[in-house]
Amino acid sequence: MSPLDTGVPALLLRLDHHPFHHGSLGAVRSLGRAGVEVHAFVESPRGPLARSRYLHRAHPIPGAADIDVERLLLRAAERIGRPAVLLPMDDAGALALASGLADRLRDVYLLPGTVPGAVERAADKAQLAGLCAELGLPHPVTVVPEGPEEVAAAVRELGLPLIAKWSRPWLLPKGSGLRSATVITSAGQALRLYAARARAGSRLLLQRRLAGGRNADWFFHGCFGRGGVPLYGGTGRKDVSWPLGAGATAVGSWRENPEVAAAAGRLAAHLGHHGILDLDFRREAGSGAYHLLDVNPRPGAQFRLFTDPSGLDVVRALHLDLTGRRVPAGRAVPGRMFVAENYGLLAALTAPARVAALRGRPVEAAWFAADDPAPFAAMAGGWTAQVARKGWERALSLSSSSRSPSPCSPAPVPPVPPSPRDAGPGPRAGARVVPPSTSPNRARESGEPRCTTW
Repeated sequence: MSPLDTGVPALLLRLDHHPFHHGSLGAVRSLGRAGVEVHAFVESPRGPLARSRYLHRAHPIPGAADIDVERLLLRAAERIGRPAVLLPMDDAGALALASGLADRLRDVYLLPGTVPGAVERAADKAQLAGLCAELGLPHPVTVVPEGPEEVAAAVRELGLPLIAKWSRPWLLPKGSGLRSATVITSAGQALRLYAARARAGSRLLLQRRLAGGRNADWFFHGCFGRGGVPLYGGTGRKDVSWPLGAGATAVGSWRENPEVAAAAGRLAAHLGHHGILDLDFRREAGSGAYHLLDVNPRPGAQFRLFTDPSGLDVVRALHLDLTGRRVPAGRAVPGRMFVAENYGLLAALTAPARVAALRGRPVEAAWFAADDPAPFAAMAGGWTAQVARKGWERALSLSSSSRSPSPCSPAPVPPVPPSPRDAGPGPRAGARVVPPSTSPNRARESGEPRCTTW
């Protein structure tokens, strides 16, 4: 008998168009295997997620840039026919619910009771810096420049390379060429990014790049009850990323880290967070301090790494909590591995020795599952085609001398003049500098999913 209330369905909300989002597939499988009727918004009835035998019904994501989220969810609720657990799978969805929309949907959906403003404060990368300062959590020195001169001054103060981030990356327009985070290698590159802030829709942050090295990147995935009470979670290490050293988790492992877990608990309690959190940390080489880099108020893509022997994970924990059931005490499985096959293959081709060193451990695959093979096949075909297409497009663009520079292009620019003597060593007045903390830191038997009209 399932520990979950199988009479309550679930709907996965994702507003961005990302057909290869393995976190959504993990949530569909986790809840579907427990007997829950799972609905999800998908890009295409032929995509990997829509092919899962554990998806009860696929609902199309509108193609329009501006989506009326409330109308979208109310129409989905009519199709489902009874209250469902609503689970945002991306930041845009989580922030839409946190902005007051959740209160208007409580008659048709089961939702966490969030504290007004708490989710926005943690997800906004500019506000996160101040939040870390309040809590005494280590965070990289961060500058929010308010003009070109302050950009230049921040580059001098922080040093190169540094990290540029958009404070609200979920607002980045599709096809803009702008990334949520970029490694900056020149002052000119930083200035061009700053000039693109109107298109980005949020403020640009310049952040000191922490010297970390191998095995320095860690993450925490957890589910919290009302008031930030911990229900279930785990800490893990990013063993291999793609791109190498500065990308998504290609291979990760479950490893106990009390310091990271404690920092996550303090943050959740301070915010009174109810729901799921995905946090990223980097261990600074010199001090050994774990710096909090990012807060995502939804399940992380590799959340299935933290699956205990009973099948409990953060998604099941939230369904249990929202349906009034007790969340059992989970049992950690240190050493368990998570592999995202598409990223892992690329990483293995680039750094085979690093990947080979991780063999011989229990593995949770992002895509392949013997009881649900269709999504893997759909991913493999679609991913290969996408990589080939992008490679061809890039080859064509590089052969064209008339291509206009990207805002992130590190093309040579005139040097930035030194600051006047009376400007001081740091950014000028108007820029906001946050100093580092000194703390030590169910399922149909077969067949295609029932889809709405596409």
